[in-house]
Order: sequence, then structure tokens, then C-alpha cells
Amino acid sequence: MGSLTEMQRSVIVGSLLGDGAMRCKTNALLEINHSFAQREYVDWKYRVLANLVATPPKARNGNAGRIAYRFTTRSLPVLMPYFVAFYLGGRKVVPRLELTSLALATWFMDDGCKSRRSVYLNTQQFDLGSQMRMLDMLLEQWKLDATLNRDKSYHRIRIAVASVERFRLIVEPHIRQELRYKLPS
Repeated sequence: MGSLTEMQRSVIVGSLLGDGAMRCKTNALLEINHSFAQREYVDWKYRVLANLVATPPKARNGNAGRIAYRFTTRSLPVLMPYFVAFYLGGRKVVPRLELTSLALATWFMDDGCKSRRSVYLNTQQFDLGSQMRMLDMLLEQWKLDATLNRDKSYHRIRIAVASVERFRLIVEPHIRQELRYKLPS
């Protein structure tokens, strides 16, 4: 079981920046949970992480009649560094990390959207320090200008209009066909 592939590391990082969650008792496990409408995307993540998983994705009734489609990895030592980095005191945070193009695309597929000429990454669940680190990583690693945009009482990341084309060129090769509607044109 020893190590992860580069693709697996990128999908795990992108998922943890997005909708992924981890739990830990002795070792850590990763939970991938999306709406049933995104089952093709979940199936893709499952194929990437299949050697870490015992049971394939399943539909599950959620809140307010929502049907989720999800899977969890096995509880594994190889996932512990991600749990240690992303969870402090039981709260999900964002550490400084390498943001590969696939990790950025996975994050966008999980939590991104377009609005007119802008691109948003819905980071409302993270604290301000984590969001500032995300802005720094986007600028330092990808030369993407972004700001925090108020969304009700929370903030989310808005890619500057001047950086949207660069963003699109970085992530587009990795965007799943069923999620291309999220890309700016």
C-alpha cells in the first residue's frame, strides 16, 4: 500500500480543498460525497483511488430528499499526512502545499462556479487564514490574481477577470466532460 501516485495525491488535495472530508481513529480515511447527479465524477474519483477503497460508490439518502453518491477509502497510514496537514483541533484548514494543475482542477470541479466573466471557488467553510493561504498559493504557484469576495456573511475566492483565461488554460485539460459547464467560455 506504501505510496500514492502523483494523480492520487492531486485528487486527494483537490478534494480536501473542495468537498472531501477526512476522519481518523488509528489511521485516516477520506470520504468523497457529492450529489447523485455527479455520479460520473464520483466514479472517476473512485477509479483514481480504487486501490485505497474496499467498497465502490453507493447512493444514499441525505437531507431534505437529497440523494448523495459517495464512497470512503479504507483507514490507511498513507493518508495520515493529509489528515495531520488539513485538520487542526477537529477543524478543516488549508496548509501551505503544492497545488498541481490537477489538484486545482479537482478543487474547481468540487467547489467552483462561473458567474458572467468571473470564476469563484466556494471556500466559505474555511477560516480567513486558510483562505489567505489559498490566495497566496494561487498567486505564487500559478500567477493567478484572486481576491476574497463577500458571500452573505462569509467569503469565497474570486479569480480576477484578468486571470480567468489563464485559470481556464490551467484547469481545462483536467476538467471532466460532465463538468465543463462550470468553465468560463
